Amino acid sequence: MTRAVGTGVGAVTPLGATAAAAGGGVVGGRSGIRAIEDEWAQDLPVRIAARVDDAFAEALSVRESRRTDRAEQLALVAGREAWGSAGAPDVDPTRLAVAIGSANGGIATTLAQAKVLDEQGYRRVSPHTVTMLMANGPAAWLSIVLGAKAGARAPISACAAGTEAIAMGREMILAGSADVVVCGGVEAGVLPFSIAAFAQSRALSTRNDHPEKASRPFDVGRDGFVMAEGSAVLVLESEEHARARGATVHGVVAGAALTSDAFDIVGGDPENQARTITQAVRSAGLEPGDVGLVHAHATSTPAGDANEATAIRAALGTPPPVTSTKGATGHLLGASGALGVLTAVLALRDGIVPPTLNLDTQDPEIDLDVVRGPAQVTTARHALVNAFGFGGHSASVVVSRD
Repeated sequence: MTRAVGTGVGAVTPLGATAAAAGGGVVGGRSGIRAIEDEWAQDLPVRIAARVDDAFAEALSVRESRRTDRAEQLALVAGREAWGSAGAPDVDPTRLAVAIGSANGGIATTLAQAKVLDEQGYRRVSPHTVTMLMANGPAAWLSIVLGAKAGARAPISACAAGTEAIAMGREMILAGSADVVVCGGVEAGVLPFSIAAFAQSRALSTRNDHPEKASRPFDVGRDGFVMAEGSAVLVLESEEHARARGATVHGVVAGAALTSDAFDIVGGDPENQARTITQAVRSAGLEPGDVGLVHAHATSTPAGDANEATAIRAALGTPPPVTSTKGATGHLLGASGALGVLTAVLALRDGIVPPTLNLDTQDPEIDLDVVRGPAQVTTARHALVNAFGFGGHSASVVVSRD
């Protein structure tokens, strides 16, 4: 059986507009979380977020800038970087696919054009509104730019969407329906409506006076996640295709599992999360003890972090070192799992595990070996990456060193 190997990486995150900037930022312990200075945020209960520098859009053509939503733009820039990083593979278009997940798609366009309709009437609504707001837009645009004709998949599974897209990419390669799949996630929802909605559900941190300290995975004082935006994309290839063209292999997506909790629309089920982890490890042909690193979903919510810790211990027994980079990046929702996979691939490749920021006092109920302080050296060959989303979407991916 072939393997799905990673040959290209791309990212646009609050830590920088490249995969190297994202990787270097989390390893270096930098935070991308800042106060929102915009006037629209001043009356909101939450006034912090992890935003992408608008300079990323300079890589877009004028046509793309005018006809795409911010989510589509982020995916295009990250996708192009990943494609270039892979060496722009010479592949039959009918053997090239795209899979980009998102939780909300073009929500900025939806809200903006709804306001135009209310205030100026239907004649002023942009003719590009539909293609800018549709949740499959990022996958569709990237497929057009790359000429991918083997599929443009767009999983919409909340915070598990990017992870599900990478699992889809692996499935397509193992099934023989594609030789190359450009896969990942994107989110662009740092908006008044989104922040107000999540704040009303009491999911967000309210540490407005200390933005860089607000996201605190596994810490006893965690009080919610920090909204973030960005995109992370990985180019997967069948091993035969990659070796034949002499491509550099950064890592292997060795296993994956996608399940549903069928438990609660918001709260996760640790028992099912543990089942997901177990299935992912088995699909990689591994035993629990083979996993040498865990990149946890760990968004910094009181219940979510505790549930995941329970699931990790149940599935892996005595767990290996665990990290969560959301202390640095905030929570990228549909892009978060893809960024987690990218982070794990780089950690195994480079032998360096990024720390979990702001873990001053670990919650005594979380019995995990969480990496804190400076980055740690690792010789691990296999890493587990988790992503869990509202609606009971549970996704786990196993990545391995080549």
